[in-house]
Amino acid sequence: MANVTMDKIVNLCKNRGIIFQGSEIYGGMGNTWDYGPVGVEIKNNLKRAWWKRFVQEDSSTYGVDAAILMNPRVWDASGHTQNFSDPKMDCKKCKQRFRADNLIEEYSKGSISAEAMTNEEMEKYISENQIKCPHCGNFDWTPIRQFKLMFETSRGTLDGDKDIVYLRPETCQGEYVNFLNVQRSMRAKVPFAIAQIGKSFRNEITPGNFIFRTIEFEQMELQKFCKEDDSFNFYNDYKTKAMQFLLDLNFSPEHLKFHDHDKLAFYAKAACDIFYLFPMGWSELNGIHHRSTHDLTRHQEFSGKSMQYLDPITNEKYIPNVIEYSIGADRLMLAVLTEAYNEETLEDGETRVVLKLHPALAPYKVAILPLQKNLGTKATEVYKKLSKTFMCTYDESGSIGKRYRRQDEIGVPFSVTIDFETLENDTVTIRDRDTMAQIRLKIDEIEDYIKPRIQFN
Repeated sequence: MANVTMDKIVNLCKNRGIIFQGSEIYGGMGNTWDYGPVGVEIKNNLKRAWWKRFVQEDSSTYGVDAAILMNPRVWDASGHTQNFSDPKMDCKKCKQRFRADNLIEEYSKGSISAEAMTNEEMEKYISENQIKCPHCGNFDWTPIRQFKLMFETSRGTLDGDKDIVYLRPETCQGEYVNFLNVQRSMRAKVPFAIAQIGKSFRNEITPGNFIFRTIEFEQMELQKFCKEDDSFNFYNDYKTKAMQFLLDLNFSPEHLKFHDHDKLAFYAKAACDIFYLFPMGWSELNGIHHRSTHDLTRHQEFSGKSMQYLDPITNEKYIPNVIEYSIGADRLMLAVLTEAYNEETLEDGETRVVLKLHPALAPYKVAILPLQKNLGTKATEVYKKLSKTFMCTYDESGSIGKRYRRQDEIGVPFSVTIDFETLENDTVTIRDRDTMAQIRLKIDEIEDYIKPRIQFN
């Protein structure tokens, strides 16, 4: 990932159908992005890999898909209606608004964590270091103010008869309020976890950074419900599992590091992030939090429903501790693209751009390439056969060399070339994305060759 810049990632995404500016033909809308044909496949594969690792392969984890719109009392219990805000300041010159903590962390390239700073401390740091507006380059700020992050909407049909509801700012509350439902219906015994992947919405003000922080995003997370005596074992276990998941996706260890929180919430017993070296510097990729009994206790208090678990062996009743592991699918997408981006100088002096994605994440596993257009009938036959098993793409436009380059740029691990020899003996050429080495195989052998090479274990 040497010399990877955000501009290179953004340009690749736009030109190769990965990610587009949201509402682009209308001039866009700040901090919104649309996933294109290639991008939606990569993102879906990321979600599948996470689900496979943390749900499918763990018999004590159960999936849910909770509603985005919830009873407003949920957000009273969670504290969001009272306390969910960000420290923001306005540039007096260009009228743009920014998060003060983000300005500090980006200026320091992640070496300074602003999470433990008061508003006064952040204002002092920004003043002493003369941090300028990222939009216009001036240094002329308003004082820091707290801005609410939850989007409000209404439920009802008449103007005078509407109730305020909120777009959820996080997915975890759906897991907490379903704790007893899942436990009872699945006959689950503590310790067990509830996981989900879903959309969340925050009224963020972001100084760029593409899909790193957006107002609409997807979270992949789980809550582990456990006894207090076991809680730190699970906390450390998920730290290890979260890091291993990234390493298994082909992240380099030197681009990842643990970051313990400098300041804990009053209810938290521990909190740790995994930071990644993004193009703009070290920033949070995912979090692991020991939330004690706080969340279930609050929902018990506000709902009036007991959230206690009855141990079937000891007959003990208690509210479990919660260990939370959360990672944003969009932020992970940016990290994966950054990590996979490579520029290679070939023997003929040409520069090859290649996304060295883990094959399980590749948008298409196989590209079907007829050497000439008059081989299209046979190539289509091969496409139809392989597409029953793999996501495939078909390309017959341009020279074979240019088509290889296009597939390299979106990370397709294998290209199958149909040539005139194919018509004679049903063999094809298979090219490897990373090594560019080629072998010939029978068409009937392709599936068995590719399957073990694209698995996420």
